[in-house]
Amino acid sequence: MATSVRTAAVAGQFYPHSADTLLADIREYTAPEGNRIRAVGCVVPHAGYIYSGHVAGAVYARLELPTRFIILCPNHTGLGTPLSIMSQGAWLTPLGEAPIDTDLASLLKEECDLLIEDPLAHRNEHAIEVQVPFLQALVPSFTFVPVTVGTSRFDALEQLGRTIGVAIRHESERILVIASSDMNHYESDSVTRIKDRRAIDPILALDPRGLWEAVTRHNITMCGFGPTVAMLTAASELGATEATLIKYATSGDVSGDRDMVVGYAGIAVS
Repeated sequence: MATSVRTAAVAGQFYPHSADTLLADIREYTAPEGNRIRAVGCVVPHAGYIYSGHVAGAVYARLELPTRFIILCPNHTGLGTPLSIMSQGAWLTPLGEAPIDTDLASLLKEECDLLIEDPLAHRNEHAIEVQVPFLQALVPSFTFVPVTVGTSRFDALEQLGRTIGVAIRHESERILVIASSDMNHYESDSVTRIKDRRAIDPILALDPRGLWEAVTRHNITMCGFGPTVAMLTAASELGATEATLIKYATSGDVSGDRDMVVGYAGIAVS
């Protein structure tokens, strides 16, 4: 048993509490389709599985998944420090414990003084938690580093991304950087699709500054644009040359309500 366990905060809300039901849902969402991508980074949505699980699953099904991950997410709760990391223990979901990569987390903290050890920011945050069961179902044994991003300052996001990229470049094992993000929130389906395209285009162009400018200029409520800026910066350090839009949808595709939707994009960066 791990010395420090972060218990599930949204099991039974964002995803099933029953391990059997959760596994069955993930198997459905991750049915193989298309050639596998050896990615260095990705963007994956984090809404309730009923709405965005099919988009998240499409991403994970297309990737050659390693056994080490860095998962970046927005800070929805507002608790904790602007860049909050956990470097010890494990996260518990209905599928068991997922251990934190202590060595990698410690290295990131040493190299980036903006990263602060702060479990409070993670305690009730759903955006990393909903990714963990996918990895538990698809990767027999893995470790990860959780980081919440509660700042929109480009210089801070760039520093974080460069630190991650340099750290990964010096590791012998492959590490995937996951940016957990939904796209535009609570506007009509037609408006959301236009705004989301304005954010997706710079991601596909591997342009972190372009994404930051598009989100701020066009008032795109992409909650995880900060994590995505950092991921793209890290990907640049790692020599990424291509981004692939694997799947896009809105909540209206599931609910039928086109008046107020949330957008979801699944993107691989390789």
